[in-house]
Amino acid sequence: MKKIHIKKGDIVYVNAGNDKHKTGKVLEVIPSKDRVVVEGVNIVSKHTKPNAKQPQGGIIKQEASIHISNVQHLDPSSSKPVPTRIGRKFVDGKKLRYAKKSGQEIK
Repeated sequence: MKKIHIKKGDIVYVNAGNDKHKTGKVLEVIPSKDRVVVEGVNIVSKHTKPNAKQPQGGIIKQEASIHISNVQHLDPSSSKPVPTRIGRKFVDGKKLRYAKKSGQEIK
C-alpha cells in the first residue's frame, strides 16, 4: 500500500503545472491513481447532454485531478503559509501528522 500524505480537506500548494503557485482545499483523493482533486485548480470544460438536472445540456466548468507529486501541504503555524513536507510520528499510541518545517501538528 502506498503512503499518501495528503487527506481530504487539507489546504495544499500547487508546485508544478499550469496552476503553479495556487492554493486550494483538497476535495477528493484517488489513491489508486496517485491523484487529488483541488478546489479551483485544473479547471476543465466538460460537455454534457441534456438530462433532468441540466435540461439544456451545455458546457460545465469543473475541477480535474492532478498528480499528488505536484502538491505540497501548507504549514499551518506560520503567519504566511509556506509549503512543507509531512512527517508521521506516534504519540500515546496514535499516529500524528506534523509539518517538517515547524513541527506543528496537522489535524
